[in-house]
Amino acid sequence: MHNAQPWRFRYFQDSRSFHVRADFDRIMPHSDPDTRALHLGCGAALLNLRVAAVHMEWHPATRLLPDPTDPALLAAVQLTGLGSGESDLGALYPAMHERHSSRFPFEETEIPQAVRTALSDAARLEGTMLTFPSSWHLQEVLELSEEAEARNLTDRGSDQDLAQWTRSNAPSVNTAPDGVPDYAFGPRKRGGKAPMRDFASTRPVEDRGAATFERTPQLALLSTAYDRPEDWLRAGQAMERVLLLATLDGLSSSFATQALEWADLRWLLRDPVSGKGHTQMVLRLGYGPKGPSTPRRPVPEILDIQP
Repeated sequence: MHNAQPWRFRYFQDSRSFHVRADFDRIMPHSDPDTRALHLGCGAALLNLRVAAVHMEWHPATRLLPDPTDPALLAAVQLTGLGSGESDLGALYPAMHERHSSRFPFEETEIPQAVRTALSDAARLEGTMLTFPSSWHLQEVLELSEEAEARNLTDRGSDQDLAQWTRSNAPSVNTAPDGVPDYAFGPRKRGGKAPMRDFASTRPVEDRGAATFERTPQLALLSTAYDRPEDWLRAGQAMERVLLLATLDGLSSSFATQALEWADLRWLLRDPVSGKGHTQMVLRLGYGPKGPSTPRRPVPEILDIQP
């Protein structure tokens, strides 16, 4: 969330294993009080580690939350000989360098059903569900996102979180290793129904234009059966797996997390037929401009190598 990069890796050379740890100094106290979004972000980083391991012909045997006494230890990954059924992960490796959030208008071109099915299958491999709302359900999701965005724009706590993690002045845009720089905000929404967050909020951004977005956004809801930290980690891995596959299929993407930041609105995002499931992420997918790359923290800040 907001490119906070709340993860750290520790590599143990003797056992050829990684620990993935949460960096709780990077929480957003108002927008993410239970650290659900932090766990999703770390889950995405974990999936990238798994993809890289398979690409390098290792099998990443992964355990989530291996030590109940250490809540910051989110996963342990043991590198062993390459196992069966891992080639699909390794094929995603090129997309790791290409996937960026795109906050620009997408085309109205419909995503083929075969691609939607493949993305849903990718989520299922990580123990989650990916669905594409349509008709009245899509309209309800869009209305919930619009309500949440309106709340965020007038909510002091949300604005404080946003101000901390956005970069709109020249020194920070050019030097900050994290957060969302103003060149990645995308244009202000002049029209259309896409659920776009205004990262500038009330702060002026020089030379920022406006644009009309999609009339019929294509959204995907990522859900889990339960709503525990381990489910958040699974959802984060599924989210990244879906996004990497979408990138290889020529799709652009962005996040629509506004309604997830309000407990009463997030509850209404659940499956309208069964009333079950916990929505963990709302993805906006489509054909359009690729987003710009955003800063990353220096490797020594996030990787610790032990003998």
